[in-house]
Amino acid sequence: MISSQVTVNTTAQRIITKSNAWRTIYIHVVGAGVVYIGGSDVTSSNGLLTEKNAVPLAIELPAQEELWAVTGSGTEDLRIMKPLNYGE
Repeated sequence: MISSQVTVNTTAQRIITKSNAWRTIYIHVVGAGVVYIGGSDVTSSNGLLTEKNAVPLAIELPAQEELWAVTGSGTEDLRIMKPLNYGE
């Protein structure tokens, strides 16, 4: 597994790039706020809500799909774990 840290703000940003393989991605919000995840069109209105102090979220990400994140306000830190060799 590869661990990384990403800081997310109110502008949607890509947190996982496309791959040639299905992957299981684990995401954990470190800050005290909320982060929304989804596709490149993610907003605080349509994204999947994640919260601090919750169990890390496991996401099955299909091949050729990206994962994006945004906050409703402020900035938040994410910790991400992904497979070491995931077909990029």
